[in-house]
Amino acid sequence: MKRIKTKFKGLFVVNTRIFKDNRGWLKEEFKKSFIKKNLIFTLVSNSKKNVLRGLHMQTRRPQDKFLSVLKGRVLDIAVDLRKNSKTYGKHFKIILSEKNGKHLFVPKGFAHGILGLDKENILHYACSNYRDPKSEVSIKWDDADLKINWGIKKPIISKKDSLALSFREFKRNKK
Repeated sequence: MKRIKTKFKGLFVVNTRIFKDNRGWLKEEFKKSFIKKNLIFTLVSNSKKNVLRGLHMQTRRPQDKFLSVLKGRVLDIAVDLRKNSKTYGKHFKIILSEKNGKHLFVPKGFAHGILGLDKENILHYACSNYRDPKSEVSIKWDDADLKINWGIKKPIISKKDSLALSFREFKRNKK
């Protein structure tokens, strides 16, 4: 496993080796020495092609997240919403797939979203806090102020995400 820093403090990519043979493959998913956070809760999501989930975060019970793709390929986006951060309002973008062996660690204070790129996309999340629906916030995936190019005009989104806050509304509510 190899840890790769990004320009975002605390956000990093982990490259793993995939060991393949005629039976299939094996890859390391997690090492405590790489993620020195207490990850206590895991989730698995299954998304079809063009499903966009996000941008989500929890405000009162924030979560560190460690993500990997078990099947398929996703465009993964993390938006820095830590008020005093040098990269506040900026986003990080990466393709995670079952084949490229990349994982992403997203620290507390980031909104997170994914776009399914293959027919079936299975994503594994390990989180440092439990899911708290009362603390969840959604920010519009296509907010003009965030300038995120998702590469899609009309993704499949949930009702909750269709009612998401604009980035400006989010900033006003955080004061």
